[in-house]
Amino acid sequence: MTPVELSMFQIDAFTDRVFSGNPAAVCPLDTWIPDDAMQAIAAENNLAETAFFASAEDGRGANGDSYDLRWFTPTVEVELCGHATLATAFLIFERFNRHAETLQFQTRSGVLSVARQDGKLFLDFPSYPGTTVDGPAALAAGLGAAPVEVIEGPNYMAVFETEADIAALAPKLELLATLHPRGVIATAPGDAVDFVSRYFAPSFGVPEDSVTGSAHCMLTPYWAKRLGRNKMNARQISARGGALVCEDRGDRVGIGGQAVMYLEGKITV
Repeated sequence: MTPVELSMFQIDAFTDRVFSGNPAAVCPLDTWIPDDAMQAIAAENNLAETAFFASAEDGRGANGDSYDLRWFTPTVEVELCGHATLATAFLIFERFNRHAETLQFQTRSGVLSVARQDGKLFLDFPSYPGTTVDGPAALAAGLGAAPVEVIEGPNYMAVFETEADIAALAPKLELLATLHPRGVIATAPGDAVDFVSRYFAPSFGVPEDSVTGSAHCMLTPYWAKRLGRNKMNARQISARGGALVCEDRGDRVGIGGQAVMYLEGKITV
């Protein structure tokens, strides 16, 4: 491949200040570059996700508001990523399409939209309620604590009794990695918010994710049913931490948050 110069932005998602939330790299493309080049860029960035987007090839969407979007961890391309979608939408709203109110993204998980709402950006994502299971032995062993309930869906979701239980987890990542292709969500009622969580995906190159939008596709329907309300405030209590507003919309979920620009520059690959 002939060397090409690309713009790249790093954006902290699900936060209103830098050095918190979940950082994602975002690369706008005029034309798609080879998959192995995108994977190499993501590995070089060594962030949980690097997103690549381009205007939708067949002109879908009014006023150029539709885009093709892909996400890469340092090791693999993934089916769904919330924080990098939020970061991408933030960049487009701020730099490329200031007058749009809603954006559509064509992805490996179907059409996803992001809309401005109540001073935040809301992702419209699929809902994954999951099924209650006993859970594999490696789950409790890997978390170092036995959950009171386990839900299986795209991830394993381990439910605990208190926020302190979640904060105290010291996972054995080599055991959690054996649960591939599922990551592990740990969750409990929050002290100051409706619920808290942490997320581990070592087999995807992400030992602990700072704030995981896609995990809330499982968390939202579970806590909506348990708490008896459709709209909830959540916090992911990783070292960086992040705040989310979650809405149960039946077969969809709304996941709202803010984002801030950290850096912008050029790369040559």
